[in-house]
Amino acid sequence: MRRTEKLSGMTHFTAQGPSRHRRDPNAPPQKPEGGYRARFPARRSYAALDLGTNNCRMLIARPDGDQFFIVDAFSRIVRLGEGLGASGRLSDAAMDRTVAALAVCAEKLMRRNVHLSRSVATEACRRAANGAEFVDRVYRETGIKLDVIAAEEEARLAVVGCHRLLEDGDGPALVFDIGGGSTELVIVDTSGEEPRTLDWLSVPWGVVSLAESEGADPDCLDLRLSAYERMRTRVLDSFAEFAARQTFDGSNLRLLGTSGTVTTLASVHLGLPSYDRKMIDGLIVPSESMRGISAKLSRSSLSERAKLACIGQERADLVVAGCAILEAILDIWPAPRVGVADRGIREGILRQLMQLGART
Repeated sequence: MRRTEKLSGMTHFTAQGPSRHRRDPNAPPQKPEGGYRARFPARRSYAALDLGTNNCRMLIARPDGDQFFIVDAFSRIVRLGEGLGASGRLSDAAMDRTVAALAVCAEKLMRRNVHLSRSVATEACRRAANGAEFVDRVYRETGIKLDVIAAEEEARLAVVGCHRLLEDGDGPALVFDIGGGSTELVIVDTSGEEPRTLDWLSVPWGVVSLAESEGADPDCLDLRLSAYERMRTRVLDSFAEFAARQTFDGSNLRLLGTSGTVTTLASVHLGLPSYDRKMIDGLIVPSESMRGISAKLSRSSLSERAKLACIGQERADLVVAGCAILEAILDIWPAPRVGVADRGIREGILRQLMQLGART
């Protein structure tokens, strides 16, 4: 397999393979400017890969004016961070699953003749004692160079990718991303053309890390409810200092979430028989509905959750932890509605890459 070249997490491609004409490898990734109003170069393909604690997801897109359209996509639950909380290391089985998924991504990158790509890894690789070894293995076996990004950049990319779905308004806005190993909260000022970060927080509680903090799913209802309250309290405690810094009168609060948790709960809210991105991306759900669904799921057994459409076996053991995180967010930011985004880090990366491509 042809190897990609290391470039601060970004890689140039041509139809014959990686380009020999590249940017300074020591230069930091450039931030997008001016609302992406410049037209992006046509016909070039760009790719963004987001390797999280639970999922491996990639988008390949081409510019369309100052927007872009998706030409290929990949998503697989790999559970890279499975067992990380207890051992502090990525397990061999988790790494094998993830490398297999990344090999599929590498083939797509070559087949689609991607001009420029960026592949990022988040909390699992940040926390794992063998995270750097795993990154090296991925490069050796797939040619993909993972850029292990800081939590602050993870939060910023999520906002860049999804903030356009925030409800109109002048009130404070909170964008959140519930991941597998961490959750990011970002307070943004939307009075200008692009959102300005006022405050942000990353906590090491995501659906995988929080679920594993409680161990096996309890069979007894009382034990399930007790576990749910412990998870919710654990997350609230981690939010305490951030929440204390916020000053608002409770009116005109806006809230937008990007994660498998919010898209899954939105699907349950609509009663969809299967997931439909066109129905979910940009949906506004009353907060009380989200709380009601969370309460119902927290009482349900693992087998009962697995039978629900849009949850299934793959998400049944993690969705309750996501509910606990979402309710904790609603506790500190009591917005009347929750905006739902099926977009985030990958879209943020694509916009950065296309803006960079427009200059080269």
